[in-house]
Amino acid sequence: MISLDSPLSQALPEKTAAAFKKAFDYQSVRDLLEHYPRRYTKRGELTPLESLPLGEHVTVVAQVLDVQSRRMQSRGGTLLTARITDGTGYMTLTFFNQPWREKDLRPGRHGQFAGKVKSYRGTLQLQNPEYQMFTSEEEPEAAGVDREALRQAAALAFSRKPIPTYAATGTLPTWVIAKHITAVLEQLPEQADPLPWEVCEHAGVISYDAALRQIHTPESDAEWQAATESLKFREAFELQLAFGVRAAGLKQQRAVARPLGEGSLLKRLDAQLPYQLTGDQRRAGEIFAAELARDYPMHRLLQGEVGSGKTLVALRAMLQVAETGGQSALLAPTEVLAAQHFQSITELLGEELTAQLKPRLITGQMSQRERKAALLDVAAGVSLLVVGTHALFSESTVFADLALTVIDEQHRFGVEQREALRQKGSAAPHLLAMTATPIPRTVALAVFGDLEVTTIRELPPGRAGISSFAVQVFEQPHLEARAWQRAREEIAAGRQVYVVCPAISAAEESQEGTAERGRAGVEQVAEQLRRRPDYAGVRIGILTGALLSAEKDAVMAKFAAGELDLLVATTVIEVGVNVPNATAMLVLEADRFGVSQLHQLRGRVGRGSHAGICLLLTTAPLQSTAWERVAAVAETTDGFALAEIDLEQRREGDILGTAQSGGKSTLKLLRVTRDGEVIAAARNAAEALLSADPHLAKHAELRRWISERQPELTALAKS
Repeated sequence: MISLDSPLSQALPEKTAAAFKKAFDYQSVRDLLEHYPRRYTKRGELTPLESLPLGEHVTVVAQVLDVQSRRMQSRGGTLLTARITDGTGYMTLTFFNQPWREKDLRPGRHGQFAGKVKSYRGTLQLQNPEYQMFTSEEEPEAAGVDREALRQAAALAFSRKPIPTYAATGTLPTWVIAKHITAVLEQLPEQADPLPWEVCEHAGVISYDAALRQIHTPESDAEWQAATESLKFREAFELQLAFGVRAAGLKQQRAVARPLGEGSLLKRLDAQLPYQLTGDQRRAGEIFAAELARDYPMHRLLQGEVGSGKTLVALRAMLQVAETGGQSALLAPTEVLAAQHFQSITELLGEELTAQLKPRLITGQMSQRERKAALLDVAAGVSLLVVGTHALFSESTVFADLALTVIDEQHRFGVEQREALRQKGSAAPHLLAMTATPIPRTVALAVFGDLEVTTIRELPPGRAGISSFAVQVFEQPHLEARAWQRAREEIAAGRQVYVVCPAISAAEESQEGTAERGRAGVEQVAEQLRRRPDYAGVRIGILTGALLSAEKDAVMAKFAAGELDLLVATTVIEVGVNVPNATAMLVLEADRFGVSQLHQLRGRVGRGSHAGICLLLTTAPLQSTAWERVAAVAETTDGFALAEIDLEQRREGDILGTAQSGGKSTLKLLRVTRDGEVIAAARNAAEALLSADPHLAKHAELRRWISERQPELTALAKS
């Protein structure tokens, strides 16, 4: 007898289990049964063929129109061609040296066809596709009844029965996946429901066992719809419960309360600022002040638009901690960003506060002498403000009294890394994570309640803002020339320009030997600009991840000092580069970047008193998804709005772990942007249950289920 935790090889032949392991990394029965259908089709419903995307692997339901077989003179052998139709358009199936296919592909028959969509002489084509032809139900045998009526009724029911369509591969087409899932379900005994009956009854969900079977083998649309809604609620409830347990665990941890008191350090900082705090900055400061005064850790995300002054807000929280002698550590993902944070903090503090608080910078590239001196000050508690990179995780970095950890660009660091830094405090330190662009996982965490969120939208006085434009350069090539002219005008006015490329070097050829659309490479673009007469005299530098750390720092230092007019770079400038005199950015082949990435990149300009301009150049066709993505970035600077677009495209990522998006999404059916009501209902149910039974002592099956499915949570709860 198998269970959900049984190895897949126990339920399926070894070769088949190995195929699922290779294709999807599935190892258990649970893994396979949680490979839910992407959609459902009907044998009587044909797929619109004209809308199929080129280059995508698709599965379609269609009817065979006609079949032809001929010998190939040039290559030898036979070519079998079948046209399939949806009733309006058609596409071609081609089979090389497979004449026996003709007996399957008879005109008038319906089936499922799977393959990669190609175009040949203007006609859509699937080469050597996998297929499954539909067969009518056996004619019913019954004496004394209208056999024709029964046959027609059976045929109608057969045509209307939903067919699950799964995410598939060339070796595991959707109907093969369906066959193996059905085989596993037949071996699986009835499953106990981990959710308490009162939760199921109140939410109106069907039993877990019924949902698991109906989503894969529905007899009607109503069955798979009920199963889907039930499993969505269960996903949401499971995560809400997990987050509730985590939140309870955080409140049980002891932190040293850091009340504001007289706030003399804070008052001195505010008095010497050359500008007034914005309303958002003040409100954020009030929230942090209250939470730092608690005896359990703050766990908060500070979401601030690019240039909104997040660093100042974080510094004010660090000064509140310093009032009581506590230390704060600001963790940055790169050496460049750490150095810029350190410089920004010392400038904001001024000479007197800097001398009193003795901020220190700790990075992997420091000389041994510099690093040793900094580490001694931190260990002795002389330095109350520490800025660093991953070097802060090392065993040699010891804090006297770590009270607050500030993590910039928090999506660059996982749960384990945050935990490693937390362990360096004698008591649990408070946590403040910061991000300028909430990537999908961050938005998901915010919606699910793992982090309390504070948002800053106001820009400080003196910031002129950024204007962004999506520029279609294939259909309107004159706009590309104008973009380069616009960049040259900024340089002539004494300002600086970024040019961002998707690659270090342009692509030559694909592995198959066919020419690809050339990627704009940093090396080639820089060389082309140096040869342009209108760019004569322009000081051009390049910056890529292939450079050594010291080389990257040197290039950025020259650009920041105004010794370079134009910097051609990859996304290495995405985070933390602060050059107030940089006012223009050209992003080449912008459709090759993600929404959040584009938003983050353009935040590098318009950081001073001059307005910034960002030109997103793309050859993506108008009305295409790629164009819509680029245009969306041009239309708004709202990070949360862009994160929702990104979320729709890239999924939520690993909600409890460290993966950011895509295939490692914790969520199977639930979507943060579409299932807000389900999430809210699940949150209410989870809160009610935890209120009555905080440790799930009365719900042993549910506690076991959660601990098995969320090992990350179990580890955190113990810490």
